[in-house]
Amino acid sequence: MAGHSKFKNIQYRKGAQDAKRAKTFSKHAKEIYVAAKMGMPDPDKNPRLRTAIIAARGDNMPKDNITRAIKKAEGGGGENYDEVRYEGYGPGGVAIIVEALTDNRNRTASEVRTAFSKHGGSLGETGSVGFMFDRVGIVRFAKDVGDSDSVFEAALEAGADDVASDDEGHEITCSPDDFASVRDTLEQKFGEPTAARLDWKPNVTTDLDEHAAETLFKLLDTLEDDDDVQRVSANFEVSDEILAKLSA
Repeated sequence: MAGHSKFKNIQYRKGAQDAKRAKTFSKHAKEIYVAAKMGMPDPDKNPRLRTAIIAARGDNMPKDNITRAIKKAEGGGGENYDEVRYEGYGPGGVAIIVEALTDNRNRTASEVRTAFSKHGGSLGETGSVGFMFDRVGIVRFAKDVGDSDSVFEAALEAGADDVASDDEGHEITCSPDDFASVRDTLEQKFGEPTAARLDWKPNVTTDLDEHAAETLFKLLDTLEDDDDVQRVSANFEVSDEILAKLSA
């Protein structure tokens, strides 16, 4: 375990999500609904549902919205969603993984393909870029739960692989198989995490110039704005200078 290494969730900038709260809540509700429908409606007996609820709370989704999504699943009937993963390349050769929950595969595939083609990218076959990512569990805690040494030691004992602590908080990564036990063990010690989920961690990254980064962000914005898309992961690196220009 390397406490000094920092895995920035290169899953994309979170600012765009913050500006679209209603859409973000809708996506959380869909994930909660699917998780509750596939398993028990009790988060203590349904790991996927518990993960979905933690993610929703991390984005400040109201408790009533969470309860409503679970009750909808308990009622039976309703929509049936398929989990679909798309892979492709964006501007500058950036590898992108798109995870979706859809009730119409043809519609979603068409919309994702169009987004890629309009922004200088190309949609590939499943597995075309997946080898550039590792599947990992991520658990995040606020900075004030403890100092970096105490969080590091607790994470090590819980079976985590890596810890990165900075002014934004503590980020613990672990293998997917250990995710539930690591999350639950650390939650008992530090309280509910600010985020906890399975994610795609790039094992190789692509540096972008300003033009490529600007086009890539437009593609990511378009994908994130799609109602069927739950999460987008990309393996890019952008300098702080370029990021500041594009964020201005």
